[in-house]
Amino acid sequence: MSRLPPVEKLPLALRKNVRDDWESKKPEFEKSLSDILGEQWTIDINPNQIYAYAVDGYAKESLGSMLAAYVSGAEYQLKYFVEKHGDEGRKELNTLCPSHVLTMDLDTEGKFSYCGCEVSSPDGKLVMLFREGNLGTNIDYALAVDTLVQALNAASAPSLPMSFVARASIREAYDPEIAKTRAKIDGALGRETALEPNFEANFAKLTAAGVTDWQHNLGYFTQSYLDAFGDWLVSNKAAEDEMVRDGVNEAVEKAKVVFRIVDEGSMKSTYNECVIEDGVLYLQTVPQYFGTNISYVAEKLMDLL
Repeated sequence: MSRLPPVEKLPLALRKNVRDDWESKKPEFEKSLSDILGEQWTIDINPNQIYAYAVDGYAKESLGSMLAAYVSGAEYQLKYFVEKHGDEGRKELNTLCPSHVLTMDLDTEGKFSYCGCEVSSPDGKLVMLFREGNLGTNIDYALAVDTLVQALNAASAPSLPMSFVARASIREAYDPEIAKTRAKIDGALGRETALEPNFEANFAKLTAAGVTDWQHNLGYFTQSYLDAFGDWLVSNKAAEDEMVRDGVNEAVEKAKVVFRIVDEGSMKSTYNECVIEDGVLYLQTVPQYFGTNISYVAEKLMDLL
């Protein structure tokens, strides 16, 4: 779907509407947008270009009012995004959209039925998209949070490893819980044990394997695998039973537990297993079964001691 050229000159009534309802309010919108996102943002929308796609109704008769409504809806959605993803999510949005520009364009790829968004490449602008024939429809939802997250997930920045969804999963599900897991393990073994989630390597492994629907669970599943080792220690009474405790500490002499994704065919078990290599305990699974039967990952640890 190719873009149409911008309209050379708008009708007088529309020029007045653009002046009164859009251009006069644009500085206020830019200030509000900057306040929401904590950085200086600007808005770059060409009314003449957008009007080329106006068919009827709101888009055809009240172009300036319509543009203001798109931006107002975007700001509402961005407020909700910040409420949901916090300061870290806001920082990531600013990093993934380095131009700090909100703009608007035709959905040339037909990704959305009515409207949506993307991060442009390589300039990193946040783009509200509309489908041809549906300009002015579902205005408030161009930056709907789920759609915005998908757009950020598809974007990248050198300073940010993995994807937005994976990083959010770690922030929301791993970081708040891992201290409890660490305390459980350390309490059972009577020493400090390093826990290595191996996020970036596992992300690369899962991505390369082509499995789907796992990024939003990366943090939760990883914490659960490590916690399953803690549960094994508790169920085998490592804190009270010196023989069990010493057996684990001697075998895992480096006091390190690593969770890793390994290649298909490299495990003895089907879903997951634990192995000890060079004094390190590895809890491992394959891409296909990431998240399956997590609680059994340390089930056969006693056989290794």
